[in-house]
Amino acid sequence: MSVKFLNQNITVNTVRPTGFKFPVGLTPIIENTVVDYLVVAGGGGGGGSNGSFATGGGGAGGFRTSTGFSITQLTPYAITVGGGGPGGAYSVGANGSVSSFSSITSLGGGAGGSNGAPAAPSLGSGRSGGSGGGGIHSPINLGGAGTPGQGNSGGAGGGAPSYGGGGGGGSGGVGQGDQTTKGGDGGTGTASPYSGTPVTYAGGGGGGVYTPGASGGTAGNFPSATGTPAGGGKGGDDIGPSANGAPGADNRGGGGGGAHGVGGTNAGGNGGKGIVIIRYAGAQAADGGSYSSSGGNSIHTFTGDGTFIANAAGYIIN
Repeated sequence: MSVKFLNQNITVNTVRPTGFKFPVGLTPIIENTVVDYLVVAGGGGGGGSNGSFATGGGGAGGFRTSTGFSITQLTPYAITVGGGGPGGAYSVGANGSVSSFSSITSLGGGAGGSNGAPAAPSLGSGRSGGSGGGGIHSPINLGGAGTPGQGNSGGAGGGAPSYGGGGGGGSGGVGQGDQTTKGGDGGTGTASPYSGTPVTYAGGGGGGVYTPGASGGTAGNFPSATGTPAGGGKGGDDIGPSANGAPGADNRGGGGGGAHGVGGTNAGGNGGKGIVIIRYAGAQAADGGSYSSSGGNSIHTFTGDGTFIANAAGYIIN
């Protein structure tokens, strides 16, 4: 490209002045910036039954959120979205898997307790996790512990008259123990606006029941027999079409429901898959996940593993 001067004759070719050098490259300006994050792990699976015991609901996946988290532009940050733990079938369920962003890690939800094999009675207690799983019914077994800052403990199983399993813990409350007419309700979840509208995540799964005619515990944040607004699954009973525990909803991190204790081998519900959301003010200035915007914020939603990277603020000429 030639350079034009005001006193140059435009009828002849222009030339580069002596000593002039064109730029040979650009160097990005590296700065720190801040984002808000939501990191929810996979929920724990509900316990399965051999027809002799009502089992515990799975605990919700760990729930961590904050504002003003510092990141460095042009640095790639790995995103991990944890899967839900499988529900048990004549066995204890499995814990959910971790979700992570940068240095932030949320633990998977604890599995719901099960009577398991006759030689393994210790499986009756709920497992520890982001939130703990519920215990099986009589003899009373305790719920698993939750992780401080991520979730709460599961409820204990109980005896007569319902012989219900304990509900799994949720991010917003503990799992309930066996009740007089139904299994323990799952612990409540926690609402977050980071997706653009308030959504409740990480509710515990309800405990199953043994007594015919009694109802399985409801999922966290839901007062009736169906639905999973906080992601948790309802506990199994003989009122609905299935004695199996209901699954937790994917990308909510809810725990699976525990199984009904009568009628052969009944399975616990699978835990729900987790989610990671990263939000910052202004127009899009990063890549990764599914992009959207709301209320003047940019939103990156990860429903599976990926990478988040903030673009450079500008460039300087070498």
